[in-house]
Amino acid sequence: MLQFNFLSQINYRVQSTVMNVNTIHAFMDLLNPYTIIQYGGLALLLFVLFAETGLFFGFFLPGDSLVFMAGLLNHSGFLTQPLWLLITLMILAASSGTTLGYWFGLRAKRFFRNKKENFFYKKKYIETTQDFYKRYGMTAFILGRFLPIVRTFVPILAGMVHIDFKKFLFYNILGAVLWITSLVMAGYWMGNFFPGIVDYLEIIIVSMIVVTSLPVIFSWQKYRKSEVRKKQE
Repeated sequence: MLQFNFLSQINYRVQSTVMNVNTIHAFMDLLNPYTIIQYGGLALLLFVLFAETGLFFGFFLPGDSLVFMAGLLNHSGFLTQPLWLLITLMILAASSGTTLGYWFGLRAKRFFRNKKENFFYKKKYIETTQDFYKRYGMTAFILGRFLPIVRTFVPILAGMVHIDFKKFLFYNILGAVLWITSLVMAGYWMGNFFPGIVDYLEIIIVSMIVVTSLPVIFSWQKYRKSEVRKKQE
């Protein structure tokens, strides 16, 4: 009887571990740009793009790699739209998401001030974005498009500090046009000139995540060093 209970506990733990591993694997698949386009097509692509650029908890979603992958997989069977239409729809999704982030920021100052940190929100995200905006001004809305986390929180910060909406909208749309067009076309040309590149999608995705994350990491480290110096003075 004791042996049966012992074996039952082991079996339960093994099954629980397998379920956890499968859950993590499924979650990681949801963050894979190729999987998003493969199973969700244009609709899921636009939704993820909207969420990543406009919802504060969307910073962990793929951005640059997803946009690049959309160009690479254009006319692959998963995305059948003409290239110009795909780019236009993606610009609209990115601009709309960022505009939502601005309106959220207008009403969320107290929310962020009192909110406890968790996986989806950390004060360093706002601090890094704030430092980036102080250094680059309105061009942060253009340059920030190419940086994960900053891309999500810049429009929210703009709303929090009440930047003129017309000025914000201009730089918002300009940034979206440059970001979407450059990355989609880069993916499209790479796919045409090097057809075999699709066999190395995982390497491409990981490389893009690493490369686009480095400026954010360096910016955060620089911000922390400046804060330490201010405290020492």
